[in-house]
Amino acid sequence: MKAMIIGLGTIGKVHAGILLDQGIELVGVCDIDSTKLQAYPEEIRYTDYVKMLDEVQADVVHICTPHYLHTEMVLASLARNINTLCEKPLCMDKKDIPRILEAERASSAQLGVCFQNRYLPESVVVRDMLKNEKVISAHGRVVWQRDEAYYSQDDWHGRRDKEGGGVLINQAIHTLDLLQWLLGMPKALSAYCANLSLQGIIDVEDTASVYCFGETDFSLLATNAGRGGFPVEVELRTEDKRILIKNNILTVNGVATDYTSEIPKYGKDCYGMGHWPLFADFYDCVKTGRKFPIDGQEGAKAITLVLTAYESDGKKVAL
Repeated sequence: MKAMIIGLGTIGKVHAGILLDQGIELVGVCDIDSTKLQAYPEEIRYTDYVKMLDEVQADVVHICTPHYLHTEMVLASLARNINTLCEKPLCMDKKDIPRILEAERASSAQLGVCFQNRYLPESVVVRDMLKNEKVISAHGRVVWQRDEAYYSQDDWHGRRDKEGGGVLINQAIHTLDLLQWLLGMPKALSAYCANLSLQGIIDVEDTASVYCFGETDFSLLATNAGRGGFPVEVELRTEDKRILIKNNILTVNGVATDYTSEIPKYGKDCYGMGHWPLFADFYDCVKTGRKFPIDGQEGAKAITLVLTAYESDGKKVAL
């Protein structure tokens, strides 16, 4: 099968590496920074993504650009009936969600969103386990460090108009998605967001606390103000089980199972190992016509939670 990639930054290079190792042919790569194209054959390089979409015949296009570009690129590729795999978030404005879902319905192509933590073996085991278990409480914890050096690498991280937010929309969105995937989409939430450590450096939050109200309430604490990175944790309790997901290790009532070696790892440790199986599943869906499970509607759930959290300012807001 054949693929194109729009955006060759850190995550775009991860996509390229996985695709090549999975035997997918790269037939088009695009970035406005021509220096990022040098590692690829000249005949597949583009600096104009619309031109690439119009000229290159491919089965799938991967969108790996800054957040503020996702909506228009997704709409452009779906309008051309090109199967589209978009990095998170699907968009960064609520009004764009119905536009994308309508474009998806009108297209003969599939839309997928990269919430790769759903594909981790430990996540799959827990979801199957919870089919017969009632969760009493659940909590997610994200404590990472993103300092001034991180935000000075480019002109979009830490910018409300280009990133859409901070720790919630960029890092913790994966944990929010995993919680709602395991427990169901909540009916309402309340949240506080603050910039505790990077005043004058970023205009978005570095810390957020979110409480979600639903069939099973759950909470999330996320910060980029840690003095070092810590493993993401998701903890759940049922009547007879205490379940902890941490560092690809699933611990149930004190008994740990390590899934670290089961999947190849690409990119930063914090990306996890889920991109490989997610890509494999998306391409199988394209090949067979089976519906990809993280489509536009599914991909919109986590960003809806994030954007509602930004609206909350401590108040309970319906979803």
